[in-house]
Amino acid sequence: MIPLRYFLLLFVTHFLSFFVTPAYAGVVSVRALLVADLETTLSGELPATIKNMVVDIGDHFDKGDLLIEFDCDNLLAEQRKAQAELTEAENVFQVNTRLQRLKSIGDLEVAVSAARFERAQAELSLWQVRLKRCEIKAPFAGRVLSRQASPYQHVTPGQPLLEIIDTVNLSLQLFIPSHWLSWIQPGVRFTVVVDETGKKYPAKVSIVGAKVDPVSQTVEMRAKITGEHPELLAGMSGTATFSKHK
Repeated sequence: MIPLRYFLLLFVTHFLSFFVTPAYAGVVSVRALLVADLETTLSGELPATIKNMVVDIGDHFDKGDLLIEFDCDNLLAEQRKAQAELTEAENVFQVNTRLQRLKSIGDLEVAVSAARFERAQAELSLWQVRLKRCEIKAPFAGRVLSRQASPYQHVTPGQPLLEIIDTVNLSLQLFIPSHWLSWIQPGVRFTVVVDETGKKYPAKVSIVGAKVDPVSQTVEMRAKITGEHPELLAGMSGTATFSKHK
């Protein structure tokens, strides 16, 4: 589905393409949009109160950085309880094992204590997993787009908290006339002039769509700008220029 704000540009591009001279004319162009490879909304997995919102709108973060911290004192108490029960179960199992070697206790009692020891281990592991959910860390490097929660707010599992976007891995989204398919393919190099920066950047086609839109007679294509350009942001747009193959 072509974004509404680009439909008019695509229509004009497609219409004018019929007036471009054939392959020997050399150069053709089309509009391009910078889009983030990753954009997601983070939510919590626990019913809990937010203790700290580390980032705010526009903030940068690296992969693995702490973004949100929940108040989990109750879970810490449960973990300490589970640890104590594990220690107790382990001691009982070890004593019963020694008594069994002395033939002072039956096999059933040893088996029961072993099962209780294993159950205590599983219970502690469960609380450790739950405690990991008390922090939300960045799944990738990027920036904060919006924040839907605040410190000291009680939230429920699945409630949207933070919308983030990958600012490192950007792609160019283009909708090319379908008759370009005779020469456009992954690996084709071209240049794009970004409106917001006024600069020209080298790029390379990475993916060509598998379906032609029957209304606009266009195909979606993705490309990558080569090199590192920290000034580029998702949402910027420009004009991509190709040297058309004969």
